[in-house]
Amino acid sequence: MNDIFNLEGKTALITGASSGLGKHFAKTLAGAGASVILSARRVENLEALKNEIGLQASCIPLDVTSAESIDNLIKEIRNTSGSLDILINNAGVSDPLRFKDLTEESWNYVLETNLNGAFRMAKAVTDIFLEDKKGGSIINIASILGIRVGLNLTSYAAAKAGLIQLTKSMALELARSNIRVNAIAPGYILTEINDDFFDTQEGQSYIKSIPMRRLGLESELDGILLLLASDASSFITGSIIPVDGGHLVNPL
Repeated sequence: MNDIFNLEGKTALITGASSGLGKHFAKTLAGAGASVILSARRVENLEALKNEIGLQASCIPLDVTSAESIDNLIKEIRNTSGSLDILINNAGVSDPLRFKDLTEESWNYVLETNLNGAFRMAKAVTDIFLEDKKGGSIINIASILGIRVGLNLTSYAAAKAGLIQLTKSMALELARSNIRVNAIAPGYILTEINDDFFDTQEGQSYIKSIPMRRLGLESELDGILLLLASDASSFITGSIIPVDGGHLVNPL
């Protein structure tokens, strides 16, 4: 059974790979045998991760808010690995503010990365898949906040809701080309980025609202990631899969 999750011979591109979930996803995919292309703005972090993973990894600088940066990424991929099989569309930012304090600048900052950037990457990689005529898997990293909202996260929730609908629309239109498009919607996952917050009183109150009464671990996303990245999910597309400790089934 383990063979159906094997990614040997496949190449995966991970955006936002310099820290947090993107960094963990890169390690998980490499551990399953994939060659991984690490991309993000913080090149020094990418180089450190590349050294940690080893020969299976390469890194290419990327700013998903820049069409030019994405074009350069695609050209570099074509000149090196040649093709792609998997995209982990993970790059994201947040700027927590109450709606009454939300500025257009803050709104655009979050939407430009979390939704527009994800669209740009999905479009560029889809073009590769269509040109190579071999299909592929796109995994958008959404959030349970794209399904239900939380306080002070208007722009983030709106962007993730848009990403969920983008996932479904792409899946519908690309299915005949054997391009599968799915999304993972994590709940509150403990990472190197948010561990300080969850030590605070406010963070602890979030944890108490989770039915399982704990944060998720990065490793608890591995199963769904490998399922969607591998041929084990060859008949799955357009799915939005929460991994949230039951958070979405909380009673209203």
